[in-house]
Amino acid sequence: MHRIGYLLGDGFQVMAIATQSVFEYANVVAGAPFYAIENYSVAGGDVRSSLAMSVGTRRAPAPARSRVDTWIVAGVNDPLSVGAPQETLAFLRRAGGRARRVAGICTGGFVLAEAGLLDGRRATTHWFYARELQQRFPGVQVEDDRIYIVDGPIWTSAGMTAGLDLALAMVERDLGAEVARSVAHKLVMYQRRSGGQSQHSEMLALAPKSDRIQTALDYARRNLNRALTVEQLAEAVHLSPRQFSRVFTAETGQSPARAVEGLRLEAARLMIEQSTHPLDVVARETGFRDRRHMREAFVRGFGVPPQAVRRDARAAG
Repeated sequence: MHRIGYLLGDGFQVMAIATQSVFEYANVVAGAPFYAIENYSVAGGDVRSSLAMSVGTRRAPAPARSRVDTWIVAGVNDPLSVGAPQETLAFLRRAGGRARRVAGICTGGFVLAEAGLLDGRRATTHWFYARELQQRFPGVQVEDDRIYIVDGPIWTSAGMTAGLDLALAMVERDLGAEVARSVAHKLVMYQRRSGGQSQHSEMLALAPKSDRIQTALDYARRNLNRALTVEQLAEAVHLSPRQFSRVFTAETGQSPARAVEGLRLEAARLMIEQSTHPLDVVARETGFRDRRHMREAFVRGFGVPPQAVRRDARAAG
């Protein structure tokens, strides 16, 4: 039996405990109760969430008597307004060395950092607070564009739904890839994102205002292995090339060529992180002229070559 303890404090994000469904369904898929889950707080009793919903908790056990294998610390909506209580930090310092692993979901990473558990380690958090985490805790190597990071026994995730990816990664580590895939399927998750995957979506960043431009972007994403000229995109939405370029730039703030390169980069990065395809194949499938062209685009867009992205993804997994 692997015991998971969720450490909750007043104002915790409800989304954090939604990740318990991952472990619940892992038990279903495994056909036996592999995980046992409990909600804890330092004082015990009811704890109010960010939605003012009360959740009953057990009092956190003395570390010497704790049988919890994995501690998961929930984040709060605004980690900058108030720090974690000293009792919580003291508990984590003692319990962290005894547990198999400790995780911070979203801004729960701030609590781990305050407790000193992230010193000298790689970590991530919600992109909105990543810079502040780095400034407050310079001893932490903050990577603000990762879904989750595993550094030894310490796990941290980006914001909100990224906690589901972190929980699925734990299931994969404990029970294997097939169980994790089955759990993701039962939870109707589109895919299990790798830890090295970006927190940001190119499609969301473009945010077109009209259905026509959205249709053009959808067409581009489905046909990245083609040349995708302005003329092709304009034809797909029944506009002249000149009118299409003008409307596209006005709505997205980017030229069609730059936006298409962004979509190619996102697709290539995902393939590199989640597959073992050679880089030549990745370049061909995502519409780059060749491997060298893809490398130039990666350095321009991400500041690192494709090989570094693959290396980081494997290290995070």
